[in-house]
Amino acid sequence: MYYSYFGFKESPFNLTPDPRYLFLSPYHKEALDHLLYGVNERKGFVTITGGIGTGKTTLCRAFLSRLNDSTRSALVFNSFISDRELLIAINQEFGIETDPSSKSKKDYIDALNDFLLSTFSNGDNAVLLIDEAQNLSRTVLEQIRMLSNLETEKEKLIQIVLVGQPELGKILSTNSLKQLDERITVRYHLKPLDHKDIQAYVAHRLVVAGGRGDLAFNRNACEKIYAYSGGNPRRINAVCDRALLIAYTRESHNITKQMIGKAIRDIRGDSKDDPLVSGSSGKKIRSVILLILLVIAAALAGWNFRDAFLGPSSGGEKNAVVRTMKSLPVNSESVNTTAELFLDSKKSTSTLYELFTTINGESSYDSNQIHLGMVELNIGPEYYVMFKKPFRVNITGLPSSPARKYLVIRKTTDDGAITIDAEGNERQVMTSFILDHWGRSVSWIYPFKDISNPLVEGVRGPHVMNIQKILSGIGYLVNTTGIYDKSTSAEVTRFQRDFGLLADGVVGPRTRALLYQFDGK
Repeated sequence: MYYSYFGFKESPFNLTPDPRYLFLSPYHKEALDHLLYGVNERKGFVTITGGIGTGKTTLCRAFLSRLNDSTRSALVFNSFISDRELLIAINQEFGIETDPSSKSKKDYIDALNDFLLSTFSNGDNAVLLIDEAQNLSRTVLEQIRMLSNLETEKEKLIQIVLVGQPELGKILSTNSLKQLDERITVRYHLKPLDHKDIQAYVAHRLVVAGGRGDLAFNRNACEKIYAYSGGNPRRINAVCDRALLIAYTRESHNITKQMIGKAIRDIRGDSKDDPLVSGSSGKKIRSVILLILLVIAAALAGWNFRDAFLGPSSGGEKNAVVRTMKSLPVNSESVNTTAELFLDSKKSTSTLYELFTTINGESSYDSNQIHLGMVELNIGPEYYVMFKKPFRVNITGLPSSPARKYLVIRKTTDDGAITIDAEGNERQVMTSFILDHWGRSVSWIYPFKDISNPLVEGVRGPHVMNIQKILSGIGYLVNTTGIYDKSTSAEVTRFQRDFGLLADGVVGPRTRALLYQFDGK
C-alpha cells in the first residue's frame, strides 16, 4: 500500500528470509564467519543457535549465497521428518539420481557416498545445512552422526551445519547424543541486535528496498523500537512495517516515537478504551476470563491453605506454598524446601520423556511412524490452566542461578498444579507459586509423524476434524465439519495470533504442536 508513496520497489520490512536484507551486526558477522570457516576448513560439524526471530534463516541463506562454485550445497528446512525421509531429501537437494527401485536407507547412503567421493576427487566440497534442527528426532540426529562417518583418511567428505533454537544445544548435550555432540567443533549462539545497531539496521533495509533517502526514523523512534523488540529483527520488522503504514496515512516522511508507540499498540491489539468493548478480540476476552478463573482459584486455595498462601507477608517462608502429596513418600528433610522443584535442563528434559512414556505407554505408538521431539514456545501464565499434557516452564525470581531452571508440571489442578521434583516425587504447588516464577518459555514433548502435511483451505478429513474439535473446546468459533474452510482458517489465524505464532491460517508443525497441548485425549 505504501510502497509507491515512499518510492520503494518492495516492502523493506518483509518477514520472509531474503539474504539481500541481511544486516551484518557484529553478532551476525561473527556467525557468518563461523559458518564459512567451518565449511571451508572442512571441520565436519557446525551448530548455530539463536532465539526465535533473530535472523537465523536469513543468515543461512546469505551463507549459502556466499559459497564458491566449488562447494555443493543441500538445504533441508523441514525438520519434522524421519531418518529415511532425511536421506531422500539430502539426495534430492544434491541432485543425486537414485534407482527408482531403491527403498532401503543403505541404497540412499551408498548413492550419497558415491556422490561425495566424486565431489572430493574433483577438489570440491559438500555442505548440508539443516534449519530448525531443534525439531529433529533422536533417530534422525543419530542418522546425521552416521553421515559424518563418510570421510577419507584425512578429510571429511561432507560438512554438516545444524541451525536451530537454543534448545538444540540442550538436546545435543543429553547423554544419548554425546557422540554427536563431541563431533561438533564449531559453535556459535546468535544474539539480538544491540541498541546502537537499530538505526543502522532500519536504514539498511530502507536502502535495499529502493528508498529515496527522504524517509527517516528519528533517534527517539529507534529507542522505542529497541525497547519493544529487545533487538529481535523479526519484531523490529513487524513494528516498522506498521509504522510506515501509519506514516503513509498521515502523509509523513518522519517516523516519530509516537508513531512507533501506536504501531506497537496496533500489533499488540491494545486500546485505551474498554478492551472488552472496543478491542473485543478472542485473545482479550479469553485472557480476562482466564485471569478471573486464576484469581478465583487462588482465592479458594488461599482459604483452604491460608497458612501456606500468606507466605512472606505473615512471616512464613516463601516455600510454604509447596505441600507434599500424601500419596507419595517424600524425604522429610526436603519437605520444607522448593529447591528440589527447580530442575536443570537435562533433568527436566529426561523427566518430561519419562512422563510421556509413563502416560502413553511404550507400545502406544509406532516408533517407525512417530518420533518424539521437544517443542518450546513463549506463553503467558494465564494460559497454563488450559494445558492437558505434561510440560515444563522456565522459572524466574530465583536469588541467583547460573543456568536456566525449570518447573516440570505433570498436570494442572483447580488450585495450582502437580509437579515432579528432583527425586521423581509428585509435589503440589499453589497458583501463586506458579505465577510468581513463570518465565514464559514453556516446552513439552510432542509426538510428530513422519508425514505431517500442513492443513490449508480445501483439505478435509479426520485430522481437520480433530483440529476443529480442539479449537472449539478452547473457545474458538469453529464448526466441526472435517472440512478446512475459510471460517476454520480465520479461527486458526486468530489462535496463532493469540499465542504469538506466525498468523498465516495454516496448521503447520508449530501450530499443530501447540494444539496438541490443548487436546484432552
